[in-house]
Amino acid sequence: MALSFAYSHNHCFYLSVKHLFLSAAVAAALLLPLMGHTPAAGDSPQLAAMFEKYWDERARLFPLEATSQGDNRYNDQLPNDGTVASRTAQRQFFQQYLEALQKFDRSKLSAGDQVSYDIFRYEMQMRLEGLKQNTWMMPFTQFSGLPISLAQLGAGTGNQPFKTTQDYDNWLGRVRSFPVWADTAISNMRRGMLTGVVLPRPLVEKMLPQLQALVAADPTKSIFYGPVAKFPAGVPATEQPRLAAAYQQAIREQVVPTYQKLHDFLQNEYLPKARTTTGISAVPGGADMYRYAVKFWTTTDRTPEQIYQTGLSEVQRIRGEMEKIKAEVGFQGDLPAFFTYLNTDPKFMPFKTPEQVLDVYRGIQAKIDPNLKKMFGRVPKTGFEVRQTEAFRAASAAAQYNRGLPDGSRPGIFYVPIVDATRYNVTRGMESLFLHEAIPGHHYQIALQQENTALPKFRRFAFYSAFSEGWALYAESLGKELGLYTDPYQRMGALNGEMHRAIRLVVDVGMHSKNMTREQAIQYMKDNRAIGDQEATAEIERYMAWPGQALAYKTGQMHIIGLRGKYQKQLGTKFRLSDFHDELLANAAMPLAIAEKTMDSWAARQK
Repeated sequence: MALSFAYSHNHCFYLSVKHLFLSAAVAAALLLPLMGHTPAAGDSPQLAAMFEKYWDERARLFPLEATSQGDNRYNDQLPNDGTVASRTAQRQFFQQYLEALQKFDRSKLSAGDQVSYDIFRYEMQMRLEGLKQNTWMMPFTQFSGLPISLAQLGAGTGNQPFKTTQDYDNWLGRVRSFPVWADTAISNMRRGMLTGVVLPRPLVEKMLPQLQALVAADPTKSIFYGPVAKFPAGVPATEQPRLAAAYQQAIREQVVPTYQKLHDFLQNEYLPKARTTTGISAVPGGADMYRYAVKFWTTTDRTPEQIYQTGLSEVQRIRGEMEKIKAEVGFQGDLPAFFTYLNTDPKFMPFKTPEQVLDVYRGIQAKIDPNLKKMFGRVPKTGFEVRQTEAFRAASAAAQYNRGLPDGSRPGIFYVPIVDATRYNVTRGMESLFLHEAIPGHHYQIALQQENTALPKFRRFAFYSAFSEGWALYAESLGKELGLYTDPYQRMGALNGEMHRAIRLVVDVGMHSKNMTREQAIQYMKDNRAIGDQEATAEIERYMAWPGQALAYKTGQMHIIGLRGKYQKQLGTKFRLSDFHDELLANAAMPLAIAEKTMDSWAARQK
């Protein structure tokens, strides 16, 4: 995966009460005209007004999310969200809107408003349930949280704008609050140390060098000095010396001491108390935390055990398909030997330049275009580009999609990290990767959703991992119908990608509710797919830091495949795949049970 909303997945489980769906382009939405939105007949203006008010107010509550989507009203703010007062304010906010919603008689609403009502109620209830979890005692990890996202914002290459003098002053205001945030984080982690709600030791060991790397003795060498090193035309020359001095002072007095303080606390106090166990169930209340995480990320009521059994079954099925391809190409060794061959044989690394790699992806787009028109009646207006990931982050980045803006000012971008083109391996599944991250995966789903101005903003800019990642993984299964997967090695690449998502069901549940160790999980992954030690370790530690999130992909994919099969059977000759796809994407990302309900209504109309 790596779906990016230009915020690099900073919504970890430990911050999940704030990130069930992305704080989406409040500004994009507010700065764009409403594009003549006319409510459908029977829609309630009062309900629409409540949704609009909610969307506007939540930007103030979550200013970092607002910034990530272009709402610049709160760019100078960094809330101290680890405090009791902050959690109380969130609880009151979501409770207030849940009660406001319940004043509407659902039975008297239009069909479209009933769907919005159901999603909004689900959202408020899940957020309130999330606020009961003790995850505030683990405020950041090696994978995500403010210390990482602040560096991404402050580098000047992310979502924080640095175009005008006001933008530069806004950042100074925001970063001024970082020391207070860090003090609260340390206080909360000390609470965790007393109660046993602490992170696993291997994760803390990874956090130490990350924090130390942000401690620069010379402010001008800090990543946070990036915006000052190259001022844009919008900042007058007369302002530049003042800002340069202010940034050096902020780095010297606020940024560097705070990162050093966090590092020293983790090394001296926290690391000795970090747990040797792997899964979240080992901490007090951990079993409930995991049950919530599973529900949160899959949007279903499936139990961890059900998901685990599905994972075992899918791993066996996909292994069988891999064995068939191994036989088809005449490889004589066993499956692990085949994996090694795919990873290392020079013929699978034919590239000399990054542009050659990008041209293959562009060629995939051209190849699928004729068949796409048969499978989708609606296509996005938002532009689309394939780009190489910037050099400064390529080594640690996965391929990813960055959403565009519906006004056309920013295209959807499929970023491909290419550290060394001569080592770029075609068997990693270039065709399936393009279908997932680009077209018709994330680009179609997200762009069509954002462009649908008939939806309230909280639905236009919603993100439910099970739906969005499930759709993208489902898109990989369309390869053959789109004219791809004619080469057995590309089919193997697609299977390797699907296997990765199936393994996640086994190891995530295994670690967090079945006492599977980190080492056992790493070995299980290596036994069942082509992956190296370093990558497997990073993946497993990601699931340790982010319980439940990795379950979303396969859960969503299998649900969408199940819906397609159900309606093909029900409708027979009346089933049209393009209509199914258009309807599913027009309704936007939502919890899977609500998605099925809306699609059942669609199927009934087709009859």
